[in-house]
Amino acid sequence: KILTTIKQWYQRRVAITAGHSDRMLMSRVAVGGLLGVIVAFMDVNNLIIGKSHYLLYHLVSAIQPRMLVTFNEDLKPLPVPVRVGQAVDVVGQAGKPKTITGFQTHTTPVLLAHGERAELGTNEYTPLTPVMEGFVILRKNEDMEE
Repeated sequence: KILTTIKQWYQRRVAITAGHSDRMLMSRVAVGGLLGVIVAFMDVNNLIIGKSHYLLYHLVSAIQPRMLVTFNEDLKPLPVPVRVGQAVDVVGQAGKPKTITGFQTHTTPVLLAHGERAELGTNEYTPLTPVMEGFVILRKNEDMEE
């Protein structure tokens, strides 16, 4: 029963993937971990079921959070409105096009499904990272008019 509960928690909140930064970059460490486990499964009876079950720990390097959690500069949780929708490729478009379509507005923390992207709903804060996924630190926007 405990294993089932842990499995359900991980299915909803983390993903095993080698891609990061909105799937634009590939992590070599995560690819190595995934390949190590795949090679170990070629001889599953001797390696995985046998004495070398610890090889499954190589999957940890490829685990990524599927959630978006925002913090202020003092690392205190900061609930802010974000728009979550399907990701749109905007490479080569002029101006500042919208990067999502069919969005819904939520307050962080939120879960992101595969192919979804998030952007801030207001200009009150600016993110310190260009990619809004995982754990993001926000800074108060000085240019915002009260």
